[in-house]
Amino acid sequence: MPAQPDSRPDEDAARARRRRLVWRVGTPAMFILCGALFAVSAEHSGGTDLRGGSYTDLASVVQAERNDTNELTDEVADLTAEIETLTAGLGDRTVNRYQDEIDTLVDPAGLTPRTGPAVKVTLTDAPQDLIETTDRDQNDLVVHQQDIQAVVNAMWRAGATAVTLQGQRVISTTGIKCEGNSVTLHGVPYSPPYEIVGIGAQEEVLASLEDDTYIDIYRQYAADPTGGVGYEVATLPRVTAPAYEGLLDLTWATPMATPSQDNG
Repeated sequence: MPAQPDSRPDEDAARARRRRLVWRVGTPAMFILCGALFAVSAEHSGGTDLRGGSYTDLASVVQAERNDTNELTDEVADLTAEIETLTAGLGDRTVNRYQDEIDTLVDPAGLTPRTGPAVKVTLTDAPQDLIETTDRDQNDLVVHQQDIQAVVNAMWRAGATAVTLQGQRVISTTGIKCEGNSVTLHGVPYSPPYEIVGIGAQEEVLASLEDDTYIDIYRQYAADPTGGVGYEVATLPRVTAPAYEGLLDLTWATPMATPSQDNG
């Protein structure tokens, strides 16, 4: 019986070919996979170390937190010392002196109520029927802002500690403006009669009113037997002038430049 050919060499050759094929295909695939992993790592790390840099262990993290805490503690101590220094300064003599000056000026500035004996002056326009029918100058029959200002100034010259007009406190920056047949005070219009009250030594206030030249002219118009403006004076035993509650800021107009100033 003829001998059969041995098939093992062919099988060995086939296995060898398969191994070579696996290496030829598998090796590039591994390189491609490694490259993909490197790319993903770079994308997620943003160029930083994914292992956490200096925080590779718990001891490093604790030390960093302790350093931050120490810095904040030092900052709190500095701020506390500054507060204590400023607080201590509130009681020094310079601050006390300025506070005393403020307390001294608040009252003359009209920012506190004042109570005491007073003199009241009432100014009124001529009767309306006389104003409508007379041929006399209309300006002689009505009260003007300068009439009110003259009375207020006379009271202040006499040392009045507080002056009110229509119940409102008058201070050094108060503007009294005549608008039509009314007078505007602190932005509020008032019609006659105008009541001006000055708190202070009554004898001195009365003497100052009598000695004022402008008020004397007004009194002559008030004494006209044919009728005219009104003028009445009364003493009050006790009056309270309220504190001034308006604005204290001063404002003023700025002059416009003329053409010659603009050119030169």
